[in-house]
Amino acid sequence: MQGTLKLKLASLLFIPLIGACTSPHSVPPESQPEELISTPSQQIDNCSVGCPSGGSQTTVYRQAYTLNNNATTKFADWVAYRITKESPASGRPRNWKTDPDVPAEETLSPADYTGASAALKMDRGHQANLASMGGVTDWQTLNYLTNITPQKADLNQGAWARLEDQERSLSKSSDVDVVYVVTGPLYEKNIGSLPGTQKAHTIPSGYWKVIFTGTSPANGLYAAFIMEQSTPRKADFCDFQVTVAQVEERSRLVLWSGLPQDVQAELKVKKGQLSKRIGCIEEARADH
Repeated sequence: MQGTLKLKLASLLFIPLIGACTSPHSVPPESQPEELISTPSQQIDNCSVGCPSGGSQTTVYRQAYTLNNNATTKFADWVAYRITKESPASGRPRNWKTDPDVPAEETLSPADYTGASAALKMDRGHQANLASMGGVTDWQTLNYLTNITPQKADLNQGAWARLEDQERSLSKSSDVDVVYVVTGPLYEKNIGSLPGTQKAHTIPSGYWKVIFTGTSPANGLYAAFIMEQSTPRKADFCDFQVTVAQVEERSRLVLWSGLPQDVQAELKVKKGQLSKRIGCIEEARADH
């Protein structure tokens, strides 16, 4: 096996509703149960200040990323990765494969995406992307379908791709050692189904992403974004900046649990200053 499969033990689990609208609600950090996670020794910490909690039972730890797979939706609840100056690489092929470390009934296979592009104008969208992480030793796992979701081509090749470009550019800065990213799907309205499969699944209605530099959001820079599947190709990602609190409310996850509660409370309600470093200067000024 190329990855190490671990179970999160939690008394409360969130499973997104299949093909239904959901009403966003807040899940305060203090309401989350303690999670017992046995992280492999010598494993890279892709989250730094705590991986998101409140997802499914299945978390996969890899060099390229850490992800939490949802057996109901068939997609990851979240994927965390860290971009360094050595991790990006260009020209890596997209060889789609079923994840060998996740039970076959809990994920999709390449055949399940048949006809998705023509019928729904959807790409196989990486959550941890090839360009940012193609230089790591297990880069082939980026093409496992646990790291993929059906993403509208206009979003995948438009504002979302430009935000990923900024992540990589940021990692090349002389004053930045690592860029921490965690991203995942939203399920707030029905987007339909993949035409090439009879497996039960739920296509995301949108996506969120939280980025920070430094050893912690408290002593570095951070920013959060939410984009709907319907985002136009020419849209400016800066227009979709949100707070981490909004990400938590809509994803029903808890982020940055490794930070003290008072620090979380202060940071999560503010739009971060990282936006100034990635081309969103006016947006950042408007919120501070």
